[in-house]
Amino acid sequence: MMEGVATDSSTSSSNSTSGKDSKRRPRRTRMTGAERRSQLLDIGRTLFAAKGFEGTSVEEIAAKAGVSKPVVYEHFGGKEGLYAVVVDREMRQLLDMVTGALTAGHPRELLEQAAFALLDYIESYTDGFRILVRDSPVAQSTGTFASLISDIATQVEDILGQEFKTRGFDQKLAPLYAQALVGMVALTGQWWLDARKPKKAEVAAHLVNLAWHGLDGLEPKPRLIGHRKS
Repeated sequence: MMEGVATDSSTSSSNSTSGKDSKRRPRRTRMTGAERRSQLLDIGRTLFAAKGFEGTSVEEIAAKAGVSKPVVYEHFGGKEGLYAVVVDREMRQLLDMVTGALTAGHPRELLEQAAFALLDYIESYTDGFRILVRDSPVAQSTGTFASLISDIATQVEDILGQEFKTRGFDQKLAPLYAQALVGMVALTGQWWLDARKPKKAEVAAHLVNLAWHGLDGLEPKPRLIGHRKS
């Protein structure tokens, strides 16, 4: 009798404890499709920045997200699709920051705004910039550092065109100078990504110093002084 009672009491106690444990255990919330896609994009962005496209696998992306490989394929069709979306998102972010920074002001101030926009992006979206400065292995129109420079340069062509017109220079050369200026800022930004010295404002000041004073002393028809002429 006593053993039977003891057994019942033990079972009752076990059930009670189990009930308490189940209450303590948090329920797993199921992600919506949009939430899962966003999660995979963030994880992919971090891994691509750290390891590059070739060094990142679908298995690793899925493991970090706590899902199976088919989930990644369902949302992006594979690693290439995920990479392409990550690159496109970062391109848009940077272009929006540069375009938004080019507001009214003196041409020199516009150069400062463009330099700050790029440095701001590098500082706030470091992983994104690391991805963009690598040549993309995915066949697409926007996915390489060169195409990024070209897209941003397009935004400043009009500014330089107006400046050239005022000075009596050939406006058709504005795209060439826009590429040169943006390339200078972008490559300096790539160096500053790791150096992080001097401070951002000082880097911007030196970039504009070289660009502006170079433009200030620009010759309408530059000539070569070396022996090579072609």
